[in-house]
Amino acid sequence: MNIILGILSESYSLLNKMSVYLIFGFIFAGVLHVFLKPDTIARHLGKRKFSSVIKASLFGIPLPLCSCGVVPAALSLRKDGAGKGAVLSFLISTPTTGVDSIFATYALLGPFFAVYRVIASFISGIFAGVMANLFLPDESPSSKQKDEPECKDCGANHKELRKANFGNRIKTIFSYSFGTLLADSGTWILIGIFIGGAIAYFVPSSLISAYLGSPWLSMFIMLIVGIPMYICSAGSIPVVAALMLKGMNPAAAFVFLLAGPATNSVALTVIGKELGKKTILVFLGSVIFCSITLGILLNYALSIFNIDISSHLMVKHTFIPQWLEVAASIILVVGIFSNIFRNKNPQK
Repeated sequence: MNIILGILSESYSLLNKMSVYLIFGFIFAGVLHVFLKPDTIARHLGKRKFSSVIKASLFGIPLPLCSCGVVPAALSLRKDGAGKGAVLSFLISTPTTGVDSIFATYALLGPFFAVYRVIASFISGIFAGVMANLFLPDESPSSKQKDEPECKDCGANHKELRKANFGNRIKTIFSYSFGTLLADSGTWILIGIFIGGAIAYFVPSSLISAYLGSPWLSMFIMLIVGIPMYICSAGSIPVVAALMLKGMNPAAAFVFLLAGPATNSVALTVIGKELGKKTILVFLGSVIFCSITLGILLNYALSIFNIDISSHLMVKHTFIPQWLEVAASIILVVGIFSNIFRNKNPQK
């Protein structure tokens, strides 16, 4: 019983730190979903152009899609005429960030890590896109212009939605944010929080320092763990925060936060089937290269600017009242379990 209470106590502390930021992130994601035109995105992702790669990476950064959820979106863009470079750029920058993840990173790892994570995702997306344009054949898919279909995510027709009155748009924002989006990522966020709580309670600091304190060894360990694993960008943050408190090197934390959400065994299988085996090699090679390179650069940047991320992890932020943290946690947990119950009982 003491063990269970200890894990729950650590998990509750992590939940309180993240909840306010996650709620703001989910709402902002809903705004993007309602007001960002899918046809505009597809039109700008072009063919084998460097500008298309940059746009794809920029489009992907704020979108709250996980490594599995981004695959059908990317394949849809491909069918609409986007080049392979733009598609790979989108496949990397999208699941590694997202507005909810950015807010959560700020909450647990501090502003420097949050900004660096966004910049690194953008750079990684561009790198993968450029590599695809250089080494993959230009096989342009047939693009057929159609009316915007009903969105599988929120059940809305975006063409009609943009003509809807302000009240209906607000309703759709919240139904998507705390319905579809929370249903997709909520379970993984809770799993990540409980794993983080268990690590904080069970794992001794000496063990983490011995195996994950060294930059090179720890980065390769986290790379091997992260590539096949399915974990969303927000759900990975409490795991990394708990490990860093125990002494894990920041470079290893970054590698896990980039490689983990960007890849998983299911996504790699689908990409290989739909885009070809060479595409997998370029995609995976780009993720590995960027993870290691940018992880090392993070360590150098922290050293140059004399920033101690672990000190941020241990600080109790007083600018958010405790009652607001608790209220946000209750809203988040109730929303997650409501979606779980609704999905198990669709007739209700």
